[in-house]
Amino acid sequence: MKQDTQIRNSMIIAIVDDDDSVRTALESLLRSCGYKVKTYCSALEFLNTDGPAQTHCLISDIQMPGMSGFELHKQLVAMGFHIPTIFITAYPEALPPLSTDTPALIAYLPKPCDTNKLLNYIETALLQQN
Repeated sequence: MKQDTQIRNSMIIAIVDDDDSVRTALESLLRSCGYKVKTYCSALEFLNTDGPAQTHCLISDIQMPGMSGFELHKQLVAMGFHIPTIFITAYPEALPPLSTDTPALIAYLPKPCDTNKLLNYIETALLQQN
């Protein structure tokens, strides 16, 4: 259990979503579970900071103005970042199946997210980084 706490305290989860209420709710949930969290209102904001280099797990909306979550993920891979990613979306029926062709993709989750599933996927992502 102590090791789990150390992992949570030393690894950063980035949340990228254009919906302020989603960012705030996820940030509150994850901080209450002991995680370090950084939030970004767009894919471009995330890319234009040191976020990619600091992030150990990425939670990203898929449909955002400017650059989608899929485009963000593709850009990160092109830049050499293979950040374990959990996509969230309000339109789960439009999702392609999970593919091994997409490096570091952990899961797709519908909005609102099932808290237990999200936390389990985050633990999976962080263990890949450890």
